[in-house]
Amino acid sequence: MRPFKRLKQRRKSRAFKLLLTPIFERFKADNKLESRGYRPLQMSFDDQLKALIFYHLEEFSSGSELLQALEQNDFAKECVAPPKGIKKSSFFEAINNRGLEQLAEVFSHLVKQAAGVLPAEYAHLGNLISIDGSLIDAVLSMEWADYRSGSKKAKAHIGFDINRGIPRKIFLSDGKEGERPFVDKIIDKGETGVMDRGYQSHDHFDQWQTAEKFFVCRIRENTHKTTIRENAVDPDSIVFYDQIVLLGTKGL
Repeated sequence: MRPFKRLKQRRKSRAFKLLLTPIFERFKADNKLESRGYRPLQMSFDDQLKALIFYHLEEFSSGSELLQALEQNDFAKECVAPPKGIKKSSFFEAINNRGLEQLAEVFSHLVKQAAGVLPAEYAHLGNLISIDGSLIDAVLSMEWADYRSGSKKAKAHIGFDINRGIPRKIFLSDGKEGERPFVDKIIDKGETGVMDRGYQSHDHFDQWQTAEKFFVCRIRENTHKTTIRENAVDPDSIVFYDQIVLLGTKGL
């Protein structure tokens, strides 16, 4: 498939409308986007959403580059920009008021649509949710933050539906916030979380098992293990270690 930015204008318009259809034809945000200042916003949430989607499709490197396209590019002026256009100060004021509540509503709406259409693989294994947390870019361009150790960061905690191949839940936090507490919010009773060794916590393991939330988690190599039962392993299998163990040291 040809990248969006290389499409001719007619095909670009058609492709852009198809991308927006699942949102604008079947969804309306419950919460209206409001200005944080005394001036009314010159971009609605729908305008912002179209601009953000266009920004990523065109792979722009900054908000200024996006703004230039909204002012000069024929496709952007017709299909993306507000009907009366947008000036620099009004654009950045609107982006500063980015609607996180509205974006969360859009995300939930799209997840429900996709989950109802996509077939579930590995159904015999139950619901499998991959969990990870990652620092994210919080603005349209932030090269200045890459080398400033004191700059504030944001972290996204994501639950990815392995069965259907789509993200299912997302939570935002300060960059320094821990990742383990979000496991309880991401997986439901009877589901299985798949996670890396950064989530290893024997206290949390106990809590998740009590709540009937299952997990597959890599553990650190030096973890203390007390063997309760050792099971036979087929030498031709990919499984090389099959034991029921107690993890950690009692009282620590």
